[in-house]
Amino acid sequence: MMTDKNLRLEGIYPQRQKEFFMQRVKLPAGIISADQALKVAQLAGRYARGVVHLTTRGSIELHWLTEADLPVVAAQLAQVGLYNRGACGGAVRGVICGSLSAAGAPALEALVRKIHRHFTGNPRFERLPKKFKIGVEADTTSKRHLIQDLAFVPAASDEGRARYDVYAAGGLGREPQPGFLLAQAVAEDALIPLIERVLVEYEANTPPPKRLKFLVGQIGQEEFRRRVLGNELEELPLPAPTLTGSLVPVPAAAEDRLEAHVFAGELAADGLAALADIAARFCGGMLMVTGNQTVVLHLVQGSEREEALEALAQAGFANESAAERVVFRVCPGNHECIMGLAATRDVAAAVVAELGEEALQLSWAISGCPNCCAQPQLAQAGIVASRLVADQAGRAPRFDLYRAGAGAFAEPVQQGLNLTELLDAVKKI
Repeated sequence: MMTDKNLRLEGIYPQRQKEFFMQRVKLPAGIISADQALKVAQLAGRYARGVVHLTTRGSIELHWLTEADLPVVAAQLAQVGLYNRGACGGAVRGVICGSLSAAGAPALEALVRKIHRHFTGNPRFERLPKKFKIGVEADTTSKRHLIQDLAFVPAASDEGRARYDVYAAGGLGREPQPGFLLAQAVAEDALIPLIERVLVEYEANTPPPKRLKFLVGQIGQEEFRRRVLGNELEELPLPAPTLTGSLVPVPAAAEDRLEAHVFAGELAADGLAALADIAARFCGGMLMVTGNQTVVLHLVQGSEREEALEALAQAGFANESAAERVVFRVCPGNHECIMGLAATRDVAAAVVAELGEEALQLSWAISGCPNCCAQPQLAQAGIVASRLVADQAGRAPRFDLYRAGAGAFAEPVQQGLNLTELLDAVKKI
């Protein structure tokens, strides 16, 4: 059996249940083909109790794998071009793009894939102090650019050359810190050399298991900028060529967009197989896993929207119930995660049952521990299981309720609530 460190580099974490493991799969920009999705569905049906978990970074996870299952599942995923290297551990994680319905999305996707291919399995950057997260966004609306170690947002250019504003050293967790603007209007060709400079500085000067935000907090933004930028970025040597082709031209028109809501990110294997079939029939054979734990598909020219919507409804994605309509990001919590303090899926279901129509229009998130993997600070209403408290029944979680305000992140407005108090509080929203 491999060591814990090697397991993590292969995208594997031990579950709360000691004899089982979780396998995470990196999907650049959350994009997966119908054939790949069907393979994942088949593996989930056979090895993962018939369920796929969609993550808030547009990746997928298979839970409940045994040690004997791991090499078989990895080999099967590799057969359809799905790789796990660096999905966990001290490496560059899956590169996200939360803007695949925006104008210019194919260019953003191409950049994501170029970064993904350059750093996945790159031995130079697999001994980092902790995970390193990269995101590409069409704009700053979602604020997801503020929670990445590095984020790239398109900047204005009058020369026909793609340029990006670069944000650095963001992160959530127990000490949330919004990223800061590191550099403006950086040429696309200079982005990978810039990432490499940041990674070298991070690895050399940060004690494990700290994130990049720790280093910047120690030396300051200006010193970090001086160390990383140095000479003009355009003068940096360019990296080796990488495949940059877009998988599918993504339209921006709302009428071409279909979305399957997946409550708490728990997608049945049969449901994923059905979505793969719909993608093959109507959407050019492509699906997109979003940071809101939904699946987005885009109709190709000539496909009938009503026919595709009927197929979605027949597959169980009519988006009619409250749980299907509300945006509610949910981490695995103590259902499977070692760090989880609360049964997040159960709590989320109880919360949704109490929400009025106005509250259902808000974005929600619940994290089962203060690590905040569900990104509650980016939701309009967020819940964090912050600690365990002894009571008559044993040890029960206490919850902090967050609301978005004028700041970069949502802030706690009520803290230390038991479940009954939490449900009373959300009724009033």
